[in-house]
Amino acid sequence: MSDHALPAPTEARLQEMVFPDHANHLGTLFGGQALAWMDKAAFIAASRYARRTVVTARSDQVDFRLPIRQGQLVDITATVVEVGRSSMQVDVALVAEDLLTGHRVPCTRGRFTMIALDAEGRPASVQPLG
Repeated sequence: MSDHALPAPTEARLQEMVFPDHANHLGTLFGGQALAWMDKAAFIAASRYARRTVVTARSDQVDFRLPIRQGQLVDITATVVEVGRSSMQVDVALVAEDLLTGHRVPCTRGRFTMIALDAEGRPASVQPLG
């Protein structure tokens, strides 16, 4: 089977550690840092799916449900869930993990709209989600 026959990947997974420079005065992950990690994961998922340059057009409904503490591992999963002509909706979830106990808890969710671009920087078509 050639590479062209394989379905486009729809998911990207990243892992980050919450170090002191990522934390606020309460010892929890800065919201802005969480958004940056989420945007990076959405960018990778959309780029892999479209096999084009992509940019972030929008972030929607980011819910910070539980704090993520300094010293925890953050498992970030981004999944392309909808595709328009040039846009891709990417759901991103953050799960905090305690490295010593293995306890995992979902903490943050959000949706990002990514736009595929052509060589001139204009919106470019993307294959339908199949």
